[in-house]
Amino acid sequence: MKNYSTAQLAALTRLFSASVFREMAKKGQSGLFRRLLGQTDLLEHAKPYATVGDIFDSAFEILKVAGRRDEYIYRAAISQKVLMGTHSLRTASMLNEFRVGNAKADLVILNGTATVYEIKSERDSLSRLANQVENYKRVFAKVNVIASEGHINGVLDKVPDDVGVMCLSSRYRIATVREAVDSPGRICPVTVFDSLRMTESVAILQAMGVGVPEVPNTKKHAVLRDLFAALDPVALHVEMVRTLKRTRDLSPLSDFINRLPKSLQAAALSVSVRRSDHSKLIDAIETPLQAAMNWS
Repeated sequence: MKNYSTAQLAALTRLFSASVFREMAKKGQSGLFRRLLGQTDLLEHAKPYATVGDIFDSAFEILKVAGRRDEYIYRAAISQKVLMGTHSLRTASMLNEFRVGNAKADLVILNGTATVYEIKSERDSLSRLANQVENYKRVFAKVNVIASEGHINGVLDKVPDDVGVMCLSSRYRIATVREAVDSPGRICPVTVFDSLRMTESVAILQAMGVGVPEVPNTKKHAVLRDLFAALDPVALHVEMVRTLKRTRDLSPLSDFINRLPKSLQAAALSVSVRRSDHSKLIDAIETPLQAAMNWS
């Protein structure tokens, strides 16, 4: 197996950053992509008629190897194998970087319930894991930690028995070490409220038959928070899932995602770009590599 320097791996990882993705969508090209490419050896190994998309696929194959994986590789595994493998964008939705208490959930999948996935890649420490998991339990019925093979024993030591543990194997397969327990009754309605947009909170209350009084905007937050505090956790969880599936719906992205290389589908699900920029992004990805070397 070829050895890559830390600098090369860092450049390969940054190819999948939101900055590169947004720049390609906005301008139809990316100077950052070209500069990062220069810090790797991908050009030397590229086929004569390679496109920008082929380069992303090659970079992904290098990063996919156990020991080199970063968070993006895990996100891609969950989006491909769980979101679009077990479910589909028509029946399930996904939230990225969702604020929960004093933590940020890496990835949440909403189908019949809400399942949060905390990623612990080879590059991550487990020091904050116990605290993160406790925060997630206050909002989501199911909590999973997905980690590398080397982290599994450490994860099992740090998290309670109701937390699911999954492993991204060296063959890039997701194996369930322990199933997560579905416990909507333990969620904290006030923490749920603090994680939502104001419009989502109002929609949930109305759907649950709770009247929202007309109050000045300065008092609205406190009034809504008090109303949430009185809600039944199980009924709230059902309505939260239903509402978020509607407000954070990803199904309009289906055609766009199908036109992207597999290696970039996770980026498209997590980095929001304007619908009017989708065609520019597709054009950038289909650009022959030789032409992309002139991007500025």
